[in-house]
Amino acid sequence: MLNKVPEVVLWFWVIKILCTTVGESFADWINMTLGVGLVNTAILFTVIFVVVLAVQMRLRRYVPAAYWLTVVVVSVTGTLYTDILTDRAGVPLWISTTVFSVLLAGTFAVWYARERTLSIHSIVTTPREGFYWFAVLVTFALGTATGDWTLELTGWGPGLSILLPLGLIALVTVLWRFGADPVLSFWIAYILTRPLGANIGDWFGLPKDEQGLGIGVFGTSLIFLGAILATVVYLSISRADVIEQAEETAYVPDTSPQRRRATLGVMVAAAIATVGLLAWANAEPHTSSLADEGPAPSCDAGTPLDQGQATTKVAADFPASSVERYRTIVQDTQHLVNSGDQQGAQSLISDLESAWDADQGSLLPKSCQAWTFVDSQIDDVLSSVRASSPDRAAEDQAMTTLLTTLG
Repeated sequence: MLNKVPEVVLWFWVIKILCTTVGESFADWINMTLGVGLVNTAILFTVIFVVVLAVQMRLRRYVPAAYWLTVVVVSVTGTLYTDILTDRAGVPLWISTTVFSVLLAGTFAVWYARERTLSIHSIVTTPREGFYWFAVLVTFALGTATGDWTLELTGWGPGLSILLPLGLIALVTVLWRFGADPVLSFWIAYILTRPLGANIGDWFGLPKDEQGLGIGVFGTSLIFLGAILATVVYLSISRADVIEQAEETAYVPDTSPQRRRATLGVMVAAAIATVGLLAWANAEPHTSSLADEGPAPSCDAGTPLDQGQATTKVAADFPASSVERYRTIVQDTQHLVNSGDQQGAQSLISDLESAWDADQGSLLPKSCQAWTFVDSQIDDVLSSVRASSPDRAAEDQAMTTLLTTLG
């Protein structure tokens, strides 16, 4: 076969980040806004991934539309797998990061032992392409876990959180041009584009009162899907990223052993410095922007609110988009309970827990009293729906009470 992947030119990184961003925002739109649910969304995209990967694997050469569609789908799928481990299985992010790092290292080890190369310029056989796509899937899962763990440690907002992966990618680019190992440089940058793209998606999609641009996940998805489509059309016409053509003008750095050792030392030093920065940020007072893996932080709620006061404060202090998301999940769960689908209700209500925990860092500072009041009612809903012998009347009462608070 001809090489099945594009040349790593500037367009490659532009569209890779676009794909990562739309993958994050589009998954959130389907999962949260449409109320499909985390597990159901993961199942849906796993099926789509199998289909588009089968189409991609049957091709005999690089086709931009097929290749980048596969990247978009695999970006969503890898992200969802990490989210399920974190939100459903309760696996701490540091464990997910470690497991995916070991899995990726093992993938590269087996790939190299069989093929004697990890270069994407040699994806000309089916086994190599299989290794390539599995490694890509793991890099998205790893990038999700690493990026979320970073946010959990630091409490940085979406705008600020863009700077760290962007700065590291810039450093890797400089080192590559100086003579760093090109394969190592590529895969490090590839992993870092995942948290970068996801943070850009959060920055665009989050409300302005949560340090975002307020475009929303659907609007963000449309913007970036349009950009991806335009880029793919351009690449399909110009063939600017076809390896057989691009190699004629490609930049080839001096990769002498001395330069490789020197740049590797700089990479190790940058990794140590990054760990030090994260440790410092974690030691500073902050509120995690993600769900906390331990007990929920306490706050001084003052005088407890009554039902009417809580409803008023929720409407006044909490983002309307967030409240609407909670309300939709509860209403859909209540419908499942009333229709006798208890298993479906138990599956869907976990999305309420995930959404509430994820928003904790932004809601708690707005109104400790309202957060405490709603948190207690959400606990009642979770307990009633997840009971070993559910009482339909108790479930309905708990959800109706919470819906009253949510307006």
